[in-house]
Amino acid sequence: MSGLELKIPPPVMAATTALLLYSGDRLSPQPWRVEVSPWLIGLTVMIALLVGAAAVAHFFRAGTTVHPHCPEKSEVLVARGIYRYSRNPMYLSLLLILIAWSMHLGWVGAPLLWALFVVWITRFQIRPEERILAQLFGDDYRAYCNRVRRWL
Repeated sequence: MSGLELKIPPPVMAATTALLLYSGDRLSPQPWRVEVSPWLIGLTVMIALLVGAAAVAHFFRAGTTVHPHCPEKSEVLVARGIYRYSRNPMYLSLLLILIAWSMHLGWVGAPLLWALFVVWITRFQIRPEERILAQLFGDDYRAYCNRVRRWL
């Protein structure tokens, strides 16, 4: 286990990435920007909010924790609803918010930071959670992992 595993909450990492996106946009020359339709930005935000809200609602209905530092407190394996399509819809919703923010900014360097966000969250949040959930839920969790992708 690495010292950074499960230490920085994903919303904090998303906020940090958003600040880096803003900084990159402000420091880049004008030709490094693109225009994106406000409708597309709005649609992306709506999808992100719906995915995130559905994910949290399923956890609350199941009576299990949404706290990213304590996956060992999970009491139920949630595998229905939005969780049939993504094992990590809460993190997916954060990524979609970052993508929408990037579209608003119009900075062409944004995909590099999206990739870094995905790598960071996968390495220091998702994989440690997966180890703990495999210990808690055993074969049921492993079968779920075989059926459903990590991100989408």
